[in-house]
Amino acid sequence: MEKLKQAVRNYALRHRNHDGLALTPVPGLKLKCVEAPQGRHYAVLRPLVVFVLQGAKRMTIGLENRTITVGHSAIVSVDMPVVTHIERASPEQPYLAVAVELEMAMLAEAATYLAPARTEGRAPPLFADDAEAAALDCVMRLVGLCDRPAAIALLRPGIMLELHYWLLRGPHGADLGVLCDPASQANRLAAAIAILRTEFRTRISVERLAAEAGMGLSTFHTHFRRLLSLSPGQYQKRLRLIEARRLMLEEGVSASSAAYEVGYESVSQFTREYARLFNAPPKRDAQRARSASGGLGTRAGDGRMPGPAVEAGTTQAAPPR
Repeated sequence: MEKLKQAVRNYALRHRNHDGLALTPVPGLKLKCVEAPQGRHYAVLRPLVVFVLQGAKRMTIGLENRTITVGHSAIVSVDMPVVTHIERASPEQPYLAVAVELEMAMLAEAATYLAPARTEGRAPPLFADDAEAAALDCVMRLVGLCDRPAAIALLRPGIMLELHYWLLRGPHGADLGVLCDPASQANRLAAAIAILRTEFRTRISVERLAAEAGMGLSTFHTHFRRLLSLSPGQYQKRLRLIEARRLMLEEGVSASSAAYEVGYESVSQFTREYARLFNAPPKRDAQRARSASGGLGTRAGDGRMPGPAVEAGTTQAAPPR
């Protein structure tokens, strides 16, 4: 653990942005080094595993709220709007963490080496436990590739397959196995979630989402809310508001322009819903965030959703129902 902590800190100190996030040349690998507690950060995370090496972070997904401390890992099992808050960090003992995006194809491949596990067909959106030594060894080798870019293409696939294998062998292996089981509700819902992620600016009928998941309307609503703690409309709204905030903070877009770019037709409705989520109207929240970050705005969080620009000719959609 000490060797890994030092490697993460050394790399992050050279490459981190204002929020302490360091991107790496290793696909799907991000490092974090933060020397003071941070307020709430909103992002949409892809499925990933976070290993906390020092300090503590609180993560909130839907109704689930976990504090991840030293020696623990947290797995986000589906694309989810997440609120994070680094609670413990200092210059002497900074918050140190490694995030690795999960790859469903690799998870399925690793699962073929294990005996099928009996599951109830549902993976919780967030779960945490002690980090396995074998998994941390894989992480150490991935971090080691950061300074050896020529070796990444050859060595990363094997290390990642091994990491997925050890995660499946860990205490939440059965939950992870659900994600690559074609018959599981979580896997069937993934198709609907993908539509919401890529088309969040447009009006999407629940009937279309349910059909994509191969479920009836009532069943779809029940399982979607059980998995994500949000209704499809609430999920889409959260995606829009987080993207609008990113546009304002990172690209300097005005509140009204951000509202239209993410699909709102009514700026007043956007302002109300934005204030409800972020506890301040858009303009005041953006000013507060810029002030807290020294005028540099915010940066992407661990594995967060990228904010694609609206393509020319895109029709702005009505707000979520």
